[in-house]
Amino acid sequence: MKQDYYEILGVNKSASKDEIKKAFYKLAHKYHPDKKGGNEAKFKEVNQAYQVLSDDEKRSKYDQFGSGFENMGQGYGGAGQGFGGFDFSGAEGFGNGGVEFDFGNLNDIFSDFFGGAMGGQGGGRTQQRRGRDISTEMQISFADAIFGTTRKILITKTSKCLTCNGSGAKAGTKMETCKHCNGQGKIHESKRTIFGNIGSTKTCEVCLGAGQVPKELCENCKGKGVLRREEEISIVIPSGMRDGEMVRMTGYGEAISKGTTGDLYIKINVIPHPVFRRDGNDLVMNLNIKLSDALLGTKHTIQTLDGEIEVTIPEGVSVNEILRVRGKGVPFGKGKRGDLLIKLHIKLPGKLSRKAREVVEELKKEGI
Repeated sequence: MKQDYYEILGVNKSASKDEIKKAFYKLAHKYHPDKKGGNEAKFKEVNQAYQVLSDDEKRSKYDQFGSGFENMGQGYGGAGQGFGGFDFSGAEGFGNGGVEFDFGNLNDIFSDFFGGAMGGQGGGRTQQRRGRDISTEMQISFADAIFGTTRKILITKTSKCLTCNGSGAKAGTKMETCKHCNGQGKIHESKRTIFGNIGSTKTCEVCLGAGQVPKELCENCKGKGVLRREEEISIVIPSGMRDGEMVRMTGYGEAISKGTTGDLYIKINVIPHPVFRRDGNDLVMNLNIKLSDALLGTKHTIQTLDGEIEVTIPEGVSVNEILRVRGKGVPFGKGKRGDLLIKLHIKLPGKLSRKAREVVEELKKEGI
């Protein structure tokens, strides 16, 4: 009986390789015999259709001669090849030669079928157990963000048991070999599937990969090595932090039995300063000066983030002119700092006295 491979995959004859691949993955997932409601016959049919339509040369012959082209020369579904015409001989990890096969999304299918463990006979891989990452927020002053600081916070989370130091064992007790995994820390399983024997390795559920278990359990954590408690953590906030940036504390997240502790992320919220704002590594401020100071020049005392300084306003400055004070900005690099930029605003009087008006009239006569 002749088969319409396009119809089997549910695609048009003009379908692209991408569309054919997507259709195959969807149907392979649906019909896999190891899944509830799977259909082995349909699964083989889908594989056979994909084997042909994913190969440009075979697809071209199929479009010309139909499924009968398989009998016109060396077939792809003969003895010694994969089940149902699905040839794995050219795929990475399955031998040499033959067709190429993209395992990118197929690994997702294996993960669904076999719990994420995939490998050849007697092989496999395991994923290291790791605690959950957690996050919090912290509000700091503008000055602390510029110069850095250390703050302490209290967080309730799953942490290492202080009684047994995370071992799960009662003090002074001996450790013994885990009988469930014979001290290997892993359980090796082999599952017979339509693909052949698929080997998988998973962490021993009894010793959690350690290979040993305590003879007597810690009374505080009941042998888990971790428990939920309040923990005080010192947060080092580096200089030059910006609003919304994160500080990462490696190993300060959720702890997990016989595994790696996750990380703690702290989002820094910087309180705006009433005088200063940041521009890169420079600090910027506005300074109002009198018209007479702009004309004649003066000295002005300014309170910066790290103490008072005296700046000289030269005579004849213009509106919005900027004075630069070196080394009073944001610390960066090794011993370096940005600058303080002082933007001058000339404050004009709203109303002149008669004497002041006479003086201005005289200045006007002189072209000032």
